[in-house]
Amino acid sequence: MKSYTTRDVAQLLGLSEAQVRSHARVGYLAPDRGPRNAYRFSFQDLVLLRTAKALNEARVPPRRIHRALRALTRELPAGRALSGVRISSEGHRVVVRDGGAAWNPESGQLLLDFHVGKLAEQAAPVARRLAREARRSEAPLTADQWYDLGTDVEAAAPDDARDAYGRAVALDPRHAAARVNLGRLLQDAGRPAEAADQYRAALAAQPAHSTAAFNLGTALEDLGRRAEAIEAYLKVLEADEEFADAHFNLARLYERTGDRAAALRHLRTYKQLTE
Repeated sequence: MKSYTTRDVAQLLGLSEAQVRSHARVGYLAPDRGPRNAYRFSFQDLVLLRTAKALNEARVPPRRIHRALRALTRELPAGRALSGVRISSEGHRVVVRDGGAAWNPESGQLLLDFHVGKLAEQAAPVARRLAREARRSEAPLTADQWYDLGTDVEAAAPDDARDAYGRAVALDPRHAAARVNLGRLLQDAGRPAEAADQYRAALAAQPAHSTAAFNLGTALEDLGRRAEAIEAYLKVLEADEEFADAHFNLARLYERTGDRAAALRHLRTYKQLTE
């Protein structure tokens, strides 16, 4: 379930509804269809359309815009909020930054620079309205629909997203993805113990869920439980030995515990994976 209507998107981005529908037909977006076959967009679709608008205003050829946006679809961070992402150009590269990480999904001289958080601020009133409508709906939503709503409104209305993920979990206690996202929002709100409970529940449902194990490690670090955090990061690597951030955090923790050999081993692996 994707929540933003064509009108919502047009008003938020300063586009005509015809332009929004035209972009939806190109192929780099994946909108759902709502009543009367109308398009329904996600917040990630808003990010992609905002990027498309900036590239079009910079007179980048349409073929290159489409190529860049298809690449961005693959490269935007999965499992984490988009509000901290910045999309810009450096020389001949489109660069996406999520915290300290940066990568270039498409080469070429492109002229854009915006923070997704600014778009989230613009979308906040719409996101809160969507959440209210869902809570008042006569047709009950499924766990997956509440989860999808949470992902759609999270960047713009995190409190409403937290409520949506909580409703998803109440309907399906084994919904690992909702547990992980709920835990992340609780952790962001300064509630790491509650977040850790959500990550553990996600791992009980999906033992190989590497994101749940990694987030559990960060929550345990917030709680000052260093040895348990190391165990959590090692569990991440059991599921995905190329999870670079887990290697980095292990290197940092082993350095603090005095195990320099283990610290260097994981730091070396981290550098190999990121370089």
